[in-house]
Amino acid sequence: MTTSPQTDWMNHPVIRKLVEQANQLTLAERITLVKGLIPGIAAKLSEREYQGFVAEIQMKGERFHEAKNHPGEGRSQRQVPGERELEGR
Repeated sequence: MTTSPQTDWMNHPVIRKLVEQANQLTLAERITLVKGLIPGIAAKLSEREYQGFVAEIQMKGERFHEAKNHPGEGRSQRQVPGERELEGR
Protein backbone atom coordinates (compact mmCIF):
# COMPACT_ATOMS: atom_id res chain seq x y z
CA MET A 1 0.00 0.00 0.00
CA THR A 2 2.89 2.37 0.62
CA THR A 3 6.41 2.36 -0.75
CA SER A 4 7.82 5.63 0.51
CA PRO A 5 9.11 6.88 3.87
CA GLN A 6 6.87 9.93 3.41
CA THR A 7 3.81 7.66 3.35
CA ASP A 8 4.84 5.10 5.97
CA TRP A 9 2.22 6.56 8.32
CA MET A 10 -0.40 5.09 5.97
CA ASN A 11 0.80 1.57 6.74
CA HIS A 12 -1.96 1.11 9.31
CA PRO A 13 -2.58 -2.52 10.30
CA VAL A 14 -6.38 -2.16 10.46
CA ILE A 15 -6.52 -0.56 7.01
CA ARG A 16 -4.17 -3.19 5.59
CA LYS A 17 -6.41 -5.95 7.01
CA LEU A 18 -9.52 -4.32 5.50
CA VAL A 19 -7.81 -4.08 2.10
CA GLU A 20 -6.73 -7.72 2.29
CA GLN A 21 -10.28 -8.77 3.21
CA ALA A 22 -11.78 -6.64 0.44
CA ASN A 23 -9.41 -8.20 -2.09
CA GLN A 24 -10.91 -11.60 -1.27
CA LEU A 25 -14.28 -10.40 -2.61
CA THR A 26 -15.28 -10.86 -6.22
CA LEU A 27 -14.61 -7.98 -8.59
CA ALA A 28 -18.31 -7.05 -8.63
CA GLU A 29 -18.40 -7.05 -4.83
CA ARG A 30 -15.28 -4.83 -4.64
CA ILE A 31 -16.77 -2.37 -7.11
CA THR A 32 -19.97 -2.30 -5.05
CA LEU A 33 -17.91 -1.68 -1.91
CA VAL A 34 -16.08 1.24 -3.51
CA LYS A 35 -19.36 2.70 -4.79
CA GLY A 36 -20.80 2.35 -1.31
CA LEU A 37 -17.92 4.39 0.16
CA ILE A 38 -18.27 7.26 -2.33
CA PRO A 39 -21.22 9.12 -0.75
CA GLY A 40 -19.49 9.26 2.64
CA ILE A 41 -16.26 10.50 1.04
CA ALA A 42 -18.06 13.06 -1.14
CA ALA A 43 -19.98 14.38 1.86
CA LYS A 44 -16.72 15.26 3.63
CA LEU A 45 -15.11 17.02 0.65
CA SER A 46 -15.87 20.20 -1.22
CA GLU A 47 -16.74 19.77 -4.90
CA ARG A 48 -13.20 20.80 -5.85
CA GLU A 49 -11.63 18.40 -3.34
CA TYR A 50 -13.88 15.61 -4.60
CA GLN A 51 -12.81 16.23 -8.20
CA GLY A 52 -9.19 16.02 -7.03
CA PHE A 53 -9.94 12.72 -5.30
CA VAL A 54 -11.54 11.32 -8.46
CA ALA A 55 -8.52 12.45 -10.50
CA GLU A 56 -6.17 10.69 -8.03
CA ILE A 57 -8.14 7.46 -8.34
CA GLN A 58 -8.10 7.66 -12.14
CA MET A 59 -4.36 8.32 -12.18
CA LYS A 60 -3.76 5.40 -9.80
CA GLY A 61 -5.53 3.07 -12.26
CA GLU A 62 -3.70 4.50 -15.27
CA ARG A 63 -0.38 4.17 -13.46
CA PHE A 64 -1.14 0.55 -12.56
CA HIS A 65 -2.00 -0.36 -16.16
CA GLU A 66 1.09 1.38 -17.50
CA ALA A 67 3.34 -0.46 -15.04
CA LYS A 68 1.61 -3.77 -15.80
CA ASN A 69 2.05 -3.25 -19.55
CA HIS A 70 5.73 -2.28 -19.21
CA PRO A 71 7.20 -4.57 -16.52
CA GLY A 72 10.74 -3.97 -15.38
CA GLU A 73 11.03 -0.52 -16.95
CA GLY A 74 10.87 1.43 -13.71
CA ARG A 75 9.28 4.76 -12.83
CA SER A 76 11.63 6.89 -14.90
CA GLN A 77 10.39 5.33 -18.16
CA ARG A 78 6.67 5.76 -17.48
CA GLN A 79 4.51 8.44 -19.06
CA VAL A 80 1.78 8.69 -16.40
CA PRO A 81 3.07 10.79 -13.50
CA GLY A 82 3.03 9.14 -10.12
CA GLU A 83 2.27 10.55 -6.69
CA ARG A 84 5.95 11.14 -6.01
CA GLU A 85 6.34 13.31 -9.13
CA LEU A 86 3.16 15.26 -8.45
CA GLU A 87 4.16 15.87 -4.83
CA GLY A 88 7.73 16.77 -5.77
CA ARG A 89 9.31 13.87 -3.89
